[in-house]
Amino acid sequence: MIKHTYNELILNNREWAEKRLKGDKDYFKKLSEGQDPQYLIIGCSDSRVSITSLINAEPGELFVHRNIANRVSLIDINLLSVIEYSLEVLHIQDIIILGHYKCGGIKAAVEGSDLYMVHNWINPIRDIYINHRDELDKYDSNEKKYDRLAELNVIAQAENITKTRSMKKAFERKQYPALHGWIFDIYTGLIKEIPLPLKSWEKKGLVPAGYGE
Repeated sequence: MIKHTYNELILNNREWAEKRLKGDKDYFKKLSEGQDPQYLIIGCSDSRVSITSLINAEPGELFVHRNIANRVSLIDINLLSVIEYSLEVLHIQDIIILGHYKCGGIKAAVEGSDLYMVHNWINPIRDIYINHRDELDKYDSNEKKYDRLAELNVIAQAENITKTRSMKKAFERKQYPALHGWIFDIYTGLIKEIPLPLKSWEKKGLVPAGYGE
């Protein structure tokens, strides 16, 4: 894996800027005029999950929030502000929860962490593990178990999105941003779409009738 020195990071930025200007001399002028992203992506802070690189996105295409294990905490003012701004101001059309295999936060949620704040942050994921333990304990390796838990975590965090006041307000005004669950398969470099149980959420009253159809 390539590792850059600090000075190389600055030089890389200058090279990147020069390439953009060669393709369009007004590139940064246009970029400075404002943002109009279609997608909000809530991903993991893991350094291997470089969101814009994974999907070859350009500046201005994505509104991004990252935290350990891509959690959607209903008491996280930072994230709730991101969701509110996304829906109320940017009128985001798609919200994507992006998890990944080999997630350290997922592993630590099951095995525990000596880091106090990290432990508190990921502890709710342990509840997901407990609720699906019959399924997860059938896997013949911890690696497979944790990868499956990463998928279940994506589904759980997407469900939490539907419980936010901002999402409920969007539904009330007939604005239906689509929800998506993604897993970055770190073994292949490919993104896997994780089906979301929309019909089950509809029965719970979390999403409007016919949502996602």
